[in-house]
Amino acid sequence: MRNILFTLLLAIFKFDRMEWAIEKCTELGVSRFVPVVARRTDAHLALAATKRADRWRRLALQAAEQSRRVVPPEIAAPIKLQDAVNATGVASRIVLAESEGQVPLRDMLASRPEGEIVLAIGPEGGWTESELQSFQKSGWMSASLGNTVLRAETAAIAATALVVSALYLP
Repeated sequence: MRNILFTLLLAIFKFDRMEWAIEKCTELGVSRFVPVVARRTDAHLALAATKRADRWRRLALQAAEQSRRVVPPEIAAPIKLQDAVNATGVASRIVLAESEGQVPLRDMLASRPEGEIVLAIGPEGGWTESELQSFQKSGWMSASLGNTVLRAETAAIAATALVVSALYLP
């Protein structure tokens, strides 16, 4: 695999599902997770996320050990979506959107991105229109996983598998 930092921005969703996504995406090769408070993030989940971050780090460490990764992924402290959207200096910033007419993620990855890849996965209920506009105004590319609507954890795992497989191709 090329030496590319792969960051997954995960809008905070129900903790059991969030833990499942972190575990499986760690096994697949995500370098860094950034939990994000989106507009549709449940208020009590947003408040409890900071306390859950230590548990997420332990789960990521265990998943990294199980999958024989030398270095476990970083689990950042939860941040507000606008702070994540405005991150600069990243080569490839992709937001998954359910909107029709988006480029399939696999096609976007065919261009063989270099440098860091940041992939944003929305909350249960998806990104709001204003959030998608913020991504667009900040230069993020929009991509889709297809015509079906996936649960947040399923989208995270499927998208991670696509990114990792693109990075492994010669």
